[in-house]
Formats: sequence, structure tokens, C-alpha cells
Amino acid sequence: MFELLDVKVDGILNIPQLTIPAGKITVITGPSGSGKSTFLRLLNNLDPADAGTILYKKESILNLEPLSLRRNVVMVPQAPVIFDGTVKDNLEIGLIFAEKELPSVAEMEKALKLFELDKPLNEEAEHLSGGEKQRLALARAVLLDPEVYLLDEPTSALDEETAESVMSSFCAYARKQAKTVIMVTHSKEIAELAAENEIEIKGGVVHG
Repeated sequence: MFELLDVKVDGILNIPQLTIPAGKITVITGPSGSGKSTFLRLLNNLDPADAGTILYKKESILNLEPLSLRRNVVMVPQAPVIFDGTVKDNLEIGLIFAEKELPSVAEMEKALKLFELDKPLNEEAEHLSGGEKQRLALARAVLLDPEVYLLDEPTSALDEETAESVMSSFCAYARKQAKTVIMVTHSKEIAELAAENEIEIKGGVVHG
């Protein structure tokens, strides 16, 4: 699905050649500051590379319209953006930006349930904890139904038991739907339960 050739981000990453398969869960590990988040942001052109080529489905991402690319390759950052308003407002806003049909109440409740977020749709999002906001952002991404999920430390604000339960459910969903997931995690437990493909970044060098 992705192929990176001689990609460099000066002082951060050096990737001579790397292929990321479609329909698999790829887990990215490595020490803090090694360039894991930068690597994710390269894949939907949020950060440009200084050199090299990044192909998405055999086409350079530089030739793809950025908004169209990001509708298909959706990123959920470690500290997700939560908008003013209710849980429902936050679930709908991604689809509004993407100019997609709004989900039904049942679809929104199903997305929340996938991530074990037992909150009414009319609850103000500002009242949610950090871990609940992470799960709300993940539910919003699922409703967008992209081809690729880019997840940057998606369970960093959750306790270990909840993190493993939530990611186990999401991974089962992703496999059933044949989605491509590329996930950064510091958790060995999450990496072990999720990974079908592994990439390690050390000192800016990518091993995959």
C-alpha cells in the first residue's frame, strides 16, 4: 500500500526502502524522539520529506490532492483535537469536513461502543477525561471509514487493562474490515496483540 524509497527528513529519519502492506496492522516502535510521529505524518503528507519518494497505492503522494489523501488516510494524533460541543457534535464534525453523509444515531452509538466509551451523545465533550477524549477521536475516525488509520499512541491516556481491551476490539474490527492500520505505541502488550507487521525506528534509521 505504501512504499518509501530513499526518504530523508534531515536530522530525523533515513529510510532507504520500506514497504507497508495493505490490509494489515503495522506497529511502529522505538525510543522517544526517534521520529515515530514524524514517520506517521509523512504518510498522509502532513509533514513533507526533504528527499525521496513516498508512494500510496503506487502513486506519489505529491501527485494526490492533500484533502483527498487525508480522507483516505486518517490520522489520530496522541493528543487529538476535541471540538466545542457535544459528543455527537465531535462524531459528526469529521464527516462534515470530509463532505460525507452524516451517521445515524445507531452508527454513532456503535462506534462509541467499539471503544468502550459509555457516554450519551448529548454530553459535553469538554467534560471527558483525557482517555475518553482519545476514544472519542478513535470513534470519529471509524465513522469516517478510511482506507488507512494512522494512530499515534492511541492508548497513552488509558490504563493498561482498558487499553488492551479497547485495542483488541479495534484490531478485530480492522481485520474483519480488511483495513490498513499503522500504529505507534510504546506499549509492548499493545504491540504484541496488534502487530501483523513491525517497524522499529532507532536513531532515525527504520528497520522493517
